[in-house]
Amino acid sequence: MEKMKMDWGLYGMKTQQIKNMKVKNIVFRMCVLLCIVGCKGYAQKNYKGIIRVIDYQELEAEQLHLKKGDKKAVENYKELLNNADQLLDVKAYSVVNKTGLPPSKNKHDYMSIGPYWWPNPNTDDGLPYIRKDGEINPETRNDFTDFVEKNNFISAVTTLSEAYFFSDKKQYATKSLALINTWFLNEETRMNPNVNFGQYVPGKSEGRCFGIIEFDGITTVIQFLELAKDRNILDKKTEDGMLIWFTEYSDWLKNSKLGKEEATRKNNHGTHYDVQLLNILVYLNKIEEVKKYLSTVTKNRIFSQIEPDGSQPLELARTKSFSYSVMNLHGFLELAKMGQKVGIDLWNVTSQDGRSIKKGYQYMIPYVTGQKEWKHQQIINAKSSEEKLIRDLKFISKNLKDTSFDKVLHQLNQKNKKH
Repeated sequence: MEKMKMDWGLYGMKTQQIKNMKVKNIVFRMCVLLCIVGCKGYAQKNYKGIIRVIDYQELEAEQLHLKKGDKKAVENYKELLNNADQLLDVKAYSVVNKTGLPPSKNKHDYMSIGPYWWPNPNTDDGLPYIRKDGEINPETRNDFTDFVEKNNFISAVTTLSEAYFFSDKKQYATKSLALINTWFLNEETRMNPNVNFGQYVPGKSEGRCFGIIEFDGITTVIQFLELAKDRNILDKKTEDGMLIWFTEYSDWLKNSKLGKEEATRKNNHGTHYDVQLLNILVYLNKIEEVKKYLSTVTKNRIFSQIEPDGSQPLELARTKSFSYSVMNLHGFLELAKMGQKVGIDLWNVTSQDGRSIKKGYQYMIPYVTGQKEWKHQQIINAKSSEEKLIRDLKFISKNLKDTSFDKVLHQLNQKNKKH
């Protein structure tokens, strides 16, 4: 069930009903089988020989636990359906619902404010905003922009998609299709296929390339569209419309000024740009383009971001250095998974001086086991990042068939039992 889950934080809900679901959804997704990695999606060649973004193999593994009556799986399933039932009456989400207006004066354009930017205390009007790395300005998490609305939309589609897969109850798919049509296709409510005004900074810029990472979660929409098509419930109008939307959006990612700029970022932004773009290209069946990109751009990105000792200097420089280090490695792991399915081996790729994704994970191990103390700045609790790292290690063992972390996993398991 966790396959479709995304790793962003939820910063608010439009209705009190959904606010109450926030914690439940997070707890539920953390409790789903640890072997299912909470990633944004990867290609899988397991449905009639067609490469898919959705991971049927992991979903079917959880389904087997349900059929066997596994207590935890059954509890999670019941909670999932309860959450999905509450979403059936939720009003549709749309970029036109925001109270603010983008510089384009077109509410169909997505808009958000950079989360770490705050009013300037030294000016009367608070402009230009100043940066406080790692500290989220509450102003960026309300209905003035689209950020909260977008997160709520993605979260709803994720829950409904999971509920539909496991229950096969069509009402969940019908609701998900309605939400998708409202967000992407209906003329009155659709989002234009660009992020021109993402993470703008009042007094400094109308939009920055960094806003693109906010759409990592769009992969869950792709997963649902694939599921709906494979179960023959995806209507042609929606399918054709979404293929056009994703084609236009991927063209914007590749050719716009902001898209090109994000592609050159040397840290997690560049990594997750690759994850987002390549998942879309897989959905559009541009497999050869994906292969070429992974074997060139992504391969070089691994070698440029990870040092021979496995450290990631640009992530270590952040105020949430542990969290960002894990986040970036997780993105690389997703790309390695994708490469595995299209015939490009990124997991075992190593530079002449020893840089690799695996080395990045090896660097983090002593800090998870407690052998070393994390010396870099980490202004928030790192527990959730540690849990994500452990889930990644389990996936590496099971799905990438690399058992080199098994001893560590055993030690961590024994440690948890004691506590």
